[in-house]
Amino acid sequence: MELNDGANTTQASAPVNYSDDNVAKPLENKPVNFYSLTLEGLKSYLKGKGKEQFRAQQIFKWVYEQRVTDPEQMTNLSKEFRASLPQILSFDLPPVLTHLKSVDGTQKLLFDMGGGNSVEAVVIPSEDRLTLCISSEVGCNIGCKFCFTGKQKLKRRLRTEEIVGQFMQVHDRLGEGQRITNIVFMGMGEPLDNPEAVFQTIDVLHSPWGINLSRKKITVSTSGIVPEMWRVSEAKVRLAVSLNGPTDEIRTQVMPINKKWNTTELLNACKEHYRITKDKITFEYVLLKGVTDQIEHARQLVKLVKDVPCKINIIPFNEHPGSGYERPSDEAVEAFHSELMRLGAHVLLRRSMGRDIFAACGQLTSQVPNKPVSMDISNSKLAGLPKYKREMLENATASQQEQ
Repeated sequence: MELNDGANTTQASAPVNYSDDNVAKPLENKPVNFYSLTLEGLKSYLKGKGKEQFRAQQIFKWVYEQRVTDPEQMTNLSKEFRASLPQILSFDLPPVLTHLKSVDGTQKLLFDMGGGNSVEAVVIPSEDRLTLCISSEVGCNIGCKFCFTGKQKLKRRLRTEEIVGQFMQVHDRLGEGQRITNIVFMGMGEPLDNPEAVFQTIDVLHSPWGINLSRKKITVSTSGIVPEMWRVSEAKVRLAVSLNGPTDEIRTQVMPINKKWNTTELLNACKEHYRITKDKITFEYVLLKGVTDQIEHARQLVKLVKDVPCKINIIPFNEHPGSGYERPSDEAVEAFHSELMRLGAHVLLRRSMGRDIFAACGQLTSQVPNKPVSMDISNSKLAGLPKYKREMLENATASQQEQ
């Protein structure tokens, strides 16, 4: 699977305010970004502009079914309406700054969100699916000790159009006959720290007037903001929980959020999600050498989650600069995995995809290169190099492209 080369150079749209019913309003009479709107939101917005509401359905079909954003090509709209559309709506997407491909086929895109802010999204291929991991915030407030994003601190929350825009930019770069089959909110940021934009995005992703993706193909991952977890149940999408510790003491050590909502509160919320949706919860568990990877930890983990219908994804730690943690040996990982299986847990040893381009779990950041870069490093000398050396070569390549 490959994405087509080329970086979109459209400028990021102006911020959009939302009323209580999620209808976008223009700032300083600027057009509203289409990707910020639901179908009902666009109907209400058009009504406020004195336009026919039925045009909303037509526009949604052009954009999401036909991938047409040029008003002149929307031939079932009147000439008068087509002429007025640029003053009403914009179809700007976040520009792509870099696009890298790993030796394993994983692809990472860095998006410019304006004001010096950027986020990353990752495309993960497998035999039967193509998963897009998208970001919900620039940086993160949660401060998980093993996560690269958490070191940045939260700069701002993304707007709906910026999250939907990640999907649209990736989709437009897919090869012929390819499509995104699964969406996971596991990129930069804590999705439940930005619930309004995240769940409006899910509305667009799921609804037949939007992307029309099954709810069962959408997963929201959380570090455990317990008061907001009901939203995942209400949306009827999959829930993944970053657990990462078999006891409160260990979890608090690597995830400070556990001081606010401990494992008892977290697991009770998980049980409630299962009661409502009948979907098993996915627990993500990062193996940190000497911290969470011991056989006794495996036994404690099984005991901790025994009353929650679930599966456990174990993830060997992915290194990044200044982490202070180490990846366990392959033998330690296998021993942990085997002990979970021996104890009857439903467990998956997750393969870390995209490690060579810093696209694996816990490695996402928002470092911006000097120039837009689009590179396939799968067969190049960049593969496997330390990040700072890759950046030097990427910047050099960008300069050559400019010349």
